[in-house]
Amino acid sequence: MSDDRPILVTGGAGFIGSNLADRLASDGHRVRVYDALLRSGVEGNLRWLTERHGDRIEPVVADIRDEQVLVDAARDAKAVFHLAAQVAVTTSLDDPRDDFSINIAGTLNLLDALRRRGDGTPLVFASTNKVYGDLTDLDFALENDAYVPVDPAVRGHGIDERRPLDFHTPYGCSKGAADQYVLDYARSFGVPTAVLRMSCIYGRRQMGTEDQGWVAHFLIRALEGKPITLYGDGHQVRDILDVSNAVDAYVQAWRRIDRVSGRAFNLGGGAGNAVSLRRLLAHIGDLTGRDVDVSYSDWRAGDQRYFVADTRLAEAELGLKPKVPWRDGVAALAEWLAGERGLTLRQHAMAS
Repeated sequence: MSDDRPILVTGGAGFIGSNLADRLASDGHRVRVYDALLRSGVEGNLRWLTERHGDRIEPVVADIRDEQVLVDAARDAKAVFHLAAQVAVTTSLDDPRDDFSINIAGTLNLLDALRRRGDGTPLVFASTNKVYGDLTDLDFALENDAYVPVDPAVRGHGIDERRPLDFHTPYGCSKGAADQYVLDYARSFGVPTAVLRMSCIYGRRQMGTEDQGWVAHFLIRALEGKPITLYGDGHQVRDILDVSNAVDAYVQAWRRIDRVSGRAFNLGGGAGNAVSLRRLLAHIGDLTGRDVDVSYSDWRAGDQRYFVADTRLAEAELGLKPKVPWRDGVAALAEWLAGERGLTLRQHAMAS
């Protein structure tokens, strides 16, 4: 007998959340999309979901801090994906109390609702690579416009889950504390949970800003012919991951929750999708047909010169598909963003 109970996706109208909700609804599940609709573009994402899937999408427009609404939304869910969050380091520095109330108190509200249910409803949590701090204890060399680790093991595979936690900035503290609460609710109360510590995810439906979603932000600025500010020297390296691969990981963590409960996994593009900001901007220039106007400013608090996730554990335990190569994924996102503006990339390049 099929289980027709809904799956709850908090932050379900956001970038990753809407892609995840789309995948789940396409697989035949009912999806309860819980979102405060505060970020620019998310109302459009919710409209897109309801147009595609009709009554398989059940919107709940509410804040993650509205405890009773959240408890009601989780009451009959067969699984929970918790992506609702305050997501920007800069915002956390401006208002650390608000950051705390969303990322820690909101997460605790949800965890405790599941604990009180006591029926083993699983939760998969969206964490961040920021839980590992700024990695200043690692030595780096500058090669070909990119920082690379001197340690050959880190250079070959990236940062693995054995790396000590080291929270920096209020955002790092709040997401890190929530990460640990999620893991401990599996240990202390038997709530089946798993944590995905994400690197930089990009892809369709991303409405990037300077503070968050920087791959899409770079593309949007380039398509609109506007300048881009790099904080630091642009040699920073990140392992960028297409959102389709990230969604696969979330779904697989749910499907394998009996095997992976109480565990955290690094989720990113890995060494094969590591790219410096300068190299990415050069690729964007090739895609758009003109050089990107770039200026530089001071490093920002907690910024990492290098982060590449060692994804071998996640690949082995979650059974993940091969990753989309970063050049292909960025080109697909550029085409989608141009299409949202009524152009193709070819037309944009000709207009340039």
